[in-house]
Amino acid sequence: MEKNQLLSLISLAKLKDQKAQTKLINAFWVDVFSFVMKKVQDENVADEITVSVFSKVLAKLEMYDPNFQFKTWVLTIAQNTVIDYWRKKARENEDAFDNFEGIKNQFARSPEELLISEEDQKQILAVIESLDSNYQDIIRLRFFEEKSIKEIAEELNLTVANTKVRIMRAKKVLAELLKDTEFND
Repeated sequence: MEKNQLLSLISLAKLKDQKAQTKLINAFWVDVFSFVMKKVQDENVADEITVSVFSKVLAKLEMYDPNFQFKTWVLTIAQNTVIDYWRKKARENEDAFDNFEGIKNQFARSPEELLISEEDQKQILAVIESLDSNYQDIIRLRFFEEKSIKEIAEELNLTVANTKVRIMRAKKVLAELLKDTEFND
């Protein structure tokens, strides 16, 4: 893609033009996915991280400096996202050992604790039900039925790229709504 064409696409994407955003994602998806795949060696994890990378790219387009290569900027975001993934994974492993007693005692929860978690689950499901039906379908298929992006694309008769964009947008909308919802701790 020529530099002028790319800069024009970036300008439209900054203005929240969904077609431009999709073209931008499609243009760099393979590069980012391949880069991430080399680092994590797991296709599902690489998919999730790549979706996260493009979510960050679209959210931070205003920060892009046209004096630098766009691909380099995107791959830097990918590198940082992979680093965050490995840090989080390391913390989860530490926590798993540190909180062994907590895990063991999880099965001995009080009725009140079980009720609270059920209430939280009902609140989350209510928030999901308030979403657009396309987002509901995507969330149901990806996170409740744990289907791959390819399976979702086939089931909804979408392209893989469009499916990835929809997952990213659905996660973003859901995260915003959940942030606004109060949960009892």
